Amino acid sequence: MGAQDQGEIMHAMWKPRKFKYIYLAATLYVFTLTLPSAAAVYWAFGDELLTHSNAFSLLPRSGWRDAAVILMLIHQFITFGFACTPLYFVWEKVIGVHDTRRVLLRALARLPIVVPIWFLAIVFPFFGPINSAVGALLVSFTVYIIPAVAHMLTYRSVSARLNAAEKPPFFLPSWTGVFAVNAFVVAWVLVVGFGLGGWASVANFVKQIDTFGLFAKCYQCPPKAPHAPAAAGAPLPAPPHH
Repeated sequence: MGAQDQGEIMHAMWKPRKFKYIYLAATLYVFTLTLPSAAAVYWAFGDELLTHSNAFSLLPRSGWRDAAVILMLIHQFITFGFACTPLYFVWEKVIGVHDTRRVLLRALARLPIVVPIWFLAIVFPFFGPINSAVGALLVSFTVYIIPAVAHMLTYRSVSARLNAAEKPPFFLPSWTGVFAVNAFVVAWVLVVGFGLGGWASVANFVKQIDTFGLFAKCYQCPPKAPHAPAAAGAPLPAPPHH
């Protein structure tokens, strides 16, 4: 789900009953925008991406590549502000400026949150492998396994199922079917997401660790080809005239 998680949390805090709709919108976002582009890049550069988290460094120089980089930067700026909003709110409440109507004051109050995050992003450009490992080892539990197990434990008794605020959906009217789906999700994510995904992400992290560096100007970009030496017997350039 990536950048959609914070949006789900915020929406759930304001309108908990509509949490499932924003979660569905986040899922559709991933399946319609993120997955097709990721599949296309993996199809073209699959083996090279095992050691290069920066996919843009593998694309040939062209106007399309530059446009993609610019669009990604715009996306990152928007996502940064969007995903950090809950943290902004918490910080504003801590220092007592959350209820003020002065926009400039609230913007200045958020600088202690923004500046350290930007600095860390510049220092550690190899966030991709770290994010992959964290996603496989931690997010798989928080997004899939824990909610499914919690749902089964909450409605394990007959009285809880009779008094449930959310009944099973029309396409799965049986509680047995709901429990079966939850059990499948737990088993699948535990084996494929946490097990295989965790192993692959950690192994990939170890393979790329030699390419990590602080304040990298171009993370994992291919080295520039050195200038070819002059061929033997080639005439030397004429000395400059004064």
